[in-house]
Amino acid sequence: MCVSGEAGGERSTSGSERIPLYAADPAVRRRRAVSGLVGAVLVGAAFGGLAGLLGGQVVGLVVGGVVALPVAALVLTNARRQVHLEGTTVLVRTWGTRRIDLVTASRVDLLVTDVRGSRTVSLLVNAGGRGGAVKIDVAVYAGTGGRELGVLALRRLADAVVNNLEAGGVVFSELLVAQLRAEARGDAAADRPLYRLASAAPTGRFAQRFSMDTVSRFVAGLER
Repeated sequence: MCVSGEAGGERSTSGSERIPLYAADPAVRRRRAVSGLVGAVLVGAAFGGLAGLLGGQVVGLVVGGVVALPVAALVLTNARRQVHLEGTTVLVRTWGTRRIDLVTASRVDLLVTDVRGSRTVSLLVNAGGRGGAVKIDVAVYAGTGGRELGVLALRRLADAVVNNLEAGGVVFSELLVAQLRAEARGDAAADRPLYRLASAAPTGRFAQRFSMDTVSRFVAGLER
Protein backbone atom coordinates (compact mmCIF):
# COMPACT_ATOMS: atom_id res chain seq x y z
CA MET A 1 0.00 0.00 0.00
CA CYS A 2 1.53 3.28 -1.07
CA VAL A 3 0.35 6.20 1.06
CA SER A 4 1.21 9.74 0.11
CA GLY A 5 2.68 11.86 2.86
CA GLU A 6 3.27 15.55 3.40
CA ALA A 7 6.25 17.25 4.93
CA GLY A 8 3.94 20.07 6.00
CA GLY A 9 1.80 22.88 4.74
CA GLU A 10 2.66 26.39 3.67
CA ARG A 11 1.77 29.65 5.33
CA SER A 12 -0.93 31.81 3.77
CA THR A 13 -0.89 35.57 3.80
CA SER A 14 -3.26 35.48 6.80
CA GLY A 15 -0.71 33.44 8.78
CA SER A 16 -2.73 30.20 9.01
CA GLU A 17 -1.27 26.98 7.68
CA ARG A 18 -2.34 25.96 4.18
CA ILE A 19 -2.52 22.19 3.65
CA PRO A 20 -2.59 20.71 0.12
CA LEU A 21 -5.51 18.35 -0.49
CA TYR A 22 -4.29 16.93 -3.79
CA ALA A 23 -1.48 14.73 -5.05
CA ALA A 24 1.24 17.33 -5.44
CA ASP A 25 3.35 15.66 -8.14
CA PRO A 26 4.19 18.28 -10.80
CA ALA A 27 5.78 15.72 -13.14
CA VAL A 28 2.66 13.54 -13.21
CA ARG A 29 0.42 16.57 -13.66
CA ARG A 30 2.52 17.78 -16.60
CA ARG A 31 2.45 14.36 -18.27
CA ARG A 32 -1.32 14.17 -17.91
CA ALA A 33 -1.71 17.67 -19.31
CA VAL A 34 0.49 16.93 -22.32
CA SER A 35 -1.33 13.64 -22.99
CA GLY A 36 -4.67 15.39 -22.72
CA LEU A 37 -3.67 18.15 -25.08
CA VAL A 38 -2.37 15.65 -27.62
CA GLY A 39 -5.64 13.78 -27.33
CA ALA A 40 -7.61 16.99 -27.88
CA VAL A 41 -5.62 17.75 -31.03
CA LEU A 42 -6.13 14.23 -32.37
CA VAL A 43 -9.87 14.30 -31.72
CA GLY A 44 -10.16 17.73 -33.30
CA ALA A 45 -8.12 16.59 -36.30
CA ALA A 46 -10.32 13.52 -36.77
CA PHE A 47 -13.56 15.49 -36.76
CA GLY A 48 -12.01 18.29 -38.78
CA GLY A 49 -10.74 15.85 -41.39
CA LEU A 50 -14.16 14.27 -41.76
CA ALA A 51 -15.85 17.66 -42.02
CA GLY A 52 -13.20 18.79 -44.52
CA LEU A 53 -13.99 15.90 -46.81
CA LEU A 54 -17.63 16.92 -46.86
CA GLY A 55 -17.44 20.70 -46.76
CA GLY A 56 -13.94 21.75 -47.71
CA GLN A 57 -10.82 22.92 -45.94
CA VAL A 58 -12.33 25.95 -44.20
CA VAL A 59 -15.20 23.90 -42.78
CA GLY A 60 -12.73 21.24 -41.61
CA LEU A 61 -10.58 23.78 -39.79
CA VAL A 62 -13.61 25.37 -38.11
CA VAL A 63 -15.03 22.03 -36.98
CA GLY A 64 -11.62 20.83 -35.78
CA GLY A 65 -11.17 23.98 -33.72
CA VAL A 66 -14.70 23.83 -32.28
CA VAL A 67 -14.10 20.25 -31.14
CA ALA A 68 -10.52 20.57 -29.92
CA LEU A 69 -10.65 23.90 -28.07
CA PRO A 70 -13.22 22.95 -25.38
CA VAL A 71 -11.42 19.67 -24.72
CA ALA A 72 -8.09 21.46 -24.46
CA ALA A 73 -9.61 24.05 -22.11
CA LEU A 74 -10.94 21.29 -19.86
CA VAL A 75 -7.54 19.57 -19.81
CA LEU A 76 -5.76 22.80 -18.87
CA THR A 77 -8.34 23.58 -16.18
CA ASN A 78 -7.85 20.17 -14.59
CA ALA A 79 -4.08 20.56 -14.81
CA ARG A 80 -4.23 23.89 -12.98
CA ARG A 81 -6.70 22.68 -10.33
CA GLN A 82 -5.31 22.77 -6.81
CA VAL A 83 -7.24 22.25 -3.58
CA HIS A 84 -5.93 23.50 -0.24
CA LEU A 85 -7.30 23.62 3.29
CA GLU A 86 -6.75 26.83 5.24
CA GLY A 87 -8.25 26.55 8.70
CA THR A 88 -11.82 25.40 8.00
CA THR A 89 -11.87 26.87 4.48
CA VAL A 90 -11.27 24.89 1.30
CA LEU A 91 -9.57 26.89 -1.47
CA VAL A 92 -10.06 25.66 -5.03
CA ARG A 93 -7.71 27.21 -7.59
CA THR A 94 -8.01 26.90 -11.35
CA TRP A 95 -8.09 30.19 -13.26
CA GLY A 96 -9.38 31.90 -10.12
CA THR A 97 -9.94 30.96 -6.48
CA ARG A 98 -13.13 29.73 -4.83
CA ARG A 99 -13.54 29.45 -1.07
CA ILE A 100 -15.89 27.04 0.70
CA ASP A 101 -16.18 26.93 4.49
CA LEU A 102 -16.54 23.35 5.74
CA VAL A 103 -18.29 24.51 8.90
CA THR A 104 -21.12 26.29 7.08
CA ALA A 105 -21.45 23.98 4.05
CA SER A 106 -25.05 22.95 3.50
CA ARG A 107 -24.32 19.33 2.53
CA VAL A 108 -21.50 16.79 2.62
CA ASP A 109 -21.64 13.44 0.81
CA LEU A 110 -19.14 10.68 0.21
CA LEU A 111 -18.59 9.99 -3.48
CA VAL A 112 -16.94 6.95 -5.05
CA THR A 113 -16.01 7.14 -8.74
CA ASP A 114 -14.82 4.18 -10.79
CA VAL A 115 -12.63 4.86 -13.84
CA ARG A 116 -10.78 2.02 -15.54
CA GLY A 117 -10.71 -0.08 -12.39
CA SER A 118 -9.38 2.76 -10.23
CA ARG A 119 -11.78 3.88 -7.49
CA THR A 120 -11.54 7.36 -6.02
CA VAL A 121 -13.09 8.15 -2.63
CA SER A 122 -14.02 11.82 -2.25
CA LEU A 123 -15.89 14.19 0.01
CA LEU A 124 -18.39 16.15 -2.04
CA VAL A 125 -18.98 19.43 -0.21
CA ASN A 126 -21.86 21.67 -1.30
CA ALA A 127 -21.73 25.24 -0.08
CA GLY A 128 -25.28 26.02 -1.18
CA GLY A 129 -26.45 29.08 -3.08
CA ARG A 130 -23.79 30.43 -5.41
CA GLY A 131 -20.92 28.85 -3.54
CA GLY A 132 -21.08 25.73 -5.68
CA ALA A 133 -19.54 22.42 -4.71
CA VAL A 134 -16.04 21.04 -4.36
CA LYS A 135 -14.81 17.45 -4.59
CA ILE A 136 -12.01 16.58 -2.19
CA ASP A 137 -10.26 13.33 -3.13
CA VAL A 138 -9.13 11.52 0.00
CA ALA A 139 -8.05 8.15 -1.45
CA VAL A 140 -7.53 6.37 -4.76
CA TYR A 141 -7.47 2.57 -4.87
CA ALA A 142 -6.64 0.10 -7.62
CA GLY A 143 -6.58 -3.58 -6.84
CA THR A 144 -5.16 -4.14 -3.36
CA GLY A 145 -3.23 -0.87 -3.11
CA GLY A 146 -3.53 2.78 -3.83
CA ARG A 147 -2.81 6.29 -2.66
CA GLU A 148 -4.30 8.23 0.26
CA LEU A 149 -4.06 11.74 1.61
CA GLY A 150 -1.28 12.06 4.13
CA VAL A 151 -1.82 11.93 7.88
CA LEU A 152 -1.60 15.70 8.34
CA ALA A 153 -4.16 16.44 5.63
CA LEU A 154 -6.62 13.82 6.89
CA ARG A 155 -6.26 15.06 10.48
CA ARG A 156 -6.83 18.70 9.57
CA LEU A 157 -9.75 17.78 7.29
CA ALA A 158 -11.37 15.82 10.12
CA ASP A 159 -10.89 18.76 12.50
CA ALA A 160 -12.34 21.22 9.97
CA VAL A 161 -15.54 19.33 9.16
CA VAL A 162 -16.40 18.12 12.68
CA ASN A 163 -18.23 21.32 13.67
CA ASN A 164 -20.64 21.23 10.71
CA LEU A 165 -23.76 19.93 12.47
CA GLU A 166 -26.17 20.74 9.62
CA ALA A 167 -24.39 18.50 7.12
CA GLY A 168 -23.48 15.76 9.62
CA GLY A 169 -19.86 16.78 9.75
CA VAL A 170 -19.27 14.72 12.90
CA VAL A 171 -19.93 11.51 10.94
CA PHE A 172 -17.42 12.33 8.21
CA SER A 173 -14.89 13.46 10.80
CA GLU A 174 -15.25 10.11 12.60
CA LEU A 175 -14.74 8.30 9.29
CA LEU A 176 -11.47 10.12 8.64
CA VAL A 177 -10.32 9.54 12.23
CA ALA A 178 -11.10 5.83 11.83
CA GLN A 179 -8.96 5.84 8.69
CA LEU A 180 -6.11 7.44 10.64
CA ARG A 181 -6.42 4.84 13.39
CA ALA A 182 -6.32 2.03 10.84
CA GLU A 183 -3.16 3.50 9.34
CA ALA A 184 -1.59 3.92 12.79
CA ARG A 185 -2.28 0.24 13.51
CA GLY A 186 -0.62 -0.69 10.24
CA ASP A 187 -3.77 -2.24 8.79
CA ALA A 188 -3.58 -3.44 5.21
CA ALA A 189 -5.48 -1.51 2.57
CA ALA A 190 -8.38 -3.97 2.50
CA ASP A 191 -8.97 -3.41 6.24
CA ARG A 192 -9.06 0.38 6.10
CA PRO A 193 -12.44 2.16 6.21
CA LEU A 194 -12.02 4.16 2.99
CA TYR A 195 -11.01 1.06 1.04
CA ARG A 196 -14.01 -0.83 2.41
CA LEU A 197 -16.35 1.96 1.34
CA ALA A 198 -14.77 2.06 -2.11
CA SER A 199 -15.25 -1.69 -2.44
CA ALA A 200 -18.90 -1.42 -1.36
CA ALA A 201 -19.80 0.78 -4.35
CA PRO A 202 -21.63 -1.16 -7.11
CA THR A 203 -19.60 -2.12 -10.14
CA GLY A 204 -20.48 -0.78 -13.57
CA ARG A 205 -21.34 2.69 -12.29
CA PHE A 206 -19.14 5.70 -12.90
CA ALA A 207 -20.15 7.45 -9.67
CA GLN A 208 -21.90 6.35 -6.50
CA ARG A 209 -22.96 8.86 -3.85
CA PHE A 210 -23.17 7.72 -0.22
CA SER A 211 -25.47 9.85 1.92
CA MET A 212 -24.63 10.95 5.44
CA ASP A 213 -27.05 8.33 6.82
CA THR A 214 -25.26 5.55 4.91
CA VAL A 215 -21.85 6.70 6.10
CA SER A 216 -23.20 7.05 9.64
CA ARG A 217 -24.35 3.42 9.70
CA PHE A 218 -20.99 2.32 8.30
CA VAL A 219 -19.02 4.30 10.89
CA ALA A 220 -21.21 2.98 13.70
CA GLY A 221 -20.21 -0.57 12.72
CA LEU A 222 -16.47 0.10 12.82
CA GLU A 223 -14.35 -1.20 15.66
CA ARG A 224 -13.21 1.49 18.06
